[in-house]
Amino acid sequence: MGKTARCRVPLKKPRPDAQRFVRVLMGTERADRPPLVEYIVDRAVMMPIIESVGRRWVDPSAGDPASKTAWLDNFIEFWHRMGYDFVRFETGFPFGSHHIATRDTAPGVQAQRYWADEHTGPIMSWEDFERYKWPTLDNVDWAAFEYLDSHLPDGMGLIVCHGGGMYEHLSWIMSYERLCLALYDQPDLVAAVVARLGALMEQFYARLLEMKNIIAIFPGDDMGFKTGTLIGPAALRRYTLPWHKRFAQMTHARGLPYFLHSCGNLQTIMEDLIEDVGIDGKHSFEDAIIPLPAFQEKYGGRIAVLGGVDLNVLSGASAEDVRRHVRQLIDTCAPRGRFAVGSGNSIPSYVPVENYLAMIDEALR
Repeated sequence: MGKTARCRVPLKKPRPDAQRFVRVLMGTERADRPPLVEYIVDRAVMMPIIESVGRRWVDPSAGDPASKTAWLDNFIEFWHRMGYDFVRFETGFPFGSHHIATRDTAPGVQAQRYWADEHTGPIMSWEDFERYKWPTLDNVDWAAFEYLDSHLPDGMGLIVCHGGGMYEHLSWIMSYERLCLALYDQPDLVAAVVARLGALMEQFYARLLEMKNIIAIFPGDDMGFKTGTLIGPAALRRYTLPWHKRFAQMTHARGLPYFLHSCGNLQTIMEDLIEDVGIDGKHSFEDAIIPLPAFQEKYGGRIAVLGGVDLNVLSGASAEDVRRHVRQLIDTCAPRGRFAVGSGNSIPSYVPVENYLAMIDEALR
């Protein structure tokens, strides 16, 4: 690539076009360059970028309304100045579950990470189910959604979803271990938990879809690992995918696309996701499972492919190697259409800021 390229992001004068983003990914417009997409950016990466444009980082956990508003303003500024056509935001019901905390080992990060307890959950029996305190719509922080919806810069849209998907919440509430046993020993209990979860999340999406500037629903629901799905495909078809189908139908009725982030090897249910659920795009790719170009060659004629820059490259390569990797993806995938550039998963705290900036900058060239 020659001498090191000068990074031009954050942008001084962004020109977002949310409707172009949708048209490109839905295949009704061919673009001179693919748009950007991202699922989540960790605050450890977001904070120095926000401070580099002269803004003061505010921690939303401070609790007071002024801090929350300042954080949301920074959040909008970040997505805007990084060249995205949208702000992506998620929150959801505070479903009770068991988590394990540990220190974040990313360099220079003073924070904790939380992991789902795989062995115990708040619902492991019918007695637990009867005692469980299910949240209501009143327990959701709608003010954050409403503020974002009413403070977007010109040209930007809003991409939203419930924080956590159907399968994820099911496996967190019951625990992965107990869920696997209950699929055989107590399928009626699994069905009861799914019915309560689904009914609540249907109410949530009905409320979300009333928002004025929403351009897509883009939930995350990690259903797989490196070599297969976390529970059997038949169980996913019975308990999880029908609810995704319902949410997709609601989204399509509003005239919007339904994109899905889901980690792992989903080859056994991809046809279900495309033909039955009706997803409009897939996000989360790992080269060790299936590189993005291979996935696009197989499915790209029917759905959009989102992201695809492998996290091993983003976290471990040099900035110039990141650029080369991004350029190769663009040269291969952009001519086929329905492609957006971004990470293969998300931008966690351990991705070097300079590598994230290199990915964005190369995509904008």
